[in-house]
Amino acid sequence: MSANRRILDDVAKLATSAAGLVQGAGREAETLLRQRLERLLDRMELVTREEFDVVKAMAAKARMENEALAKRLAALEKVIQPGDAKANPRAAAARQPKAAAKTKAKPAAKAKISQKTAK
Repeated sequence: MSANRRILDDVAKLATSAAGLVQGAGREAETLLRQRLERLLDRMELVTREEFDVVKAMAAKARMENEALAKRLAALEKVIQPGDAKANPRAAAARQPKAAAKTKAKPAAKAKISQKTAK
């Protein structure tokens, strides 16, 4: 009986040490794989989660500001209607001098061109 016990104890010790060896090899393989993945990710120049979250928040803020500006622009466009001189005489008066200045500038430009070609 004693011999059987010793054999069983030896087999148990052998199995325990084999399990420890397999476990150690698994840890070593995991460490090696982790190092290689870290090197690969470093070469890819990926952003961190914190950087991504900051840029995401900036984009959301910019989107909200853009929507607010679009609403403000729409409200201003309602106030200033291009063909509506009766509803908004200020806008019509503000546009009128610009049109007069453009028509005066054209003949002067033509006169300069004709003087150059005459020489």
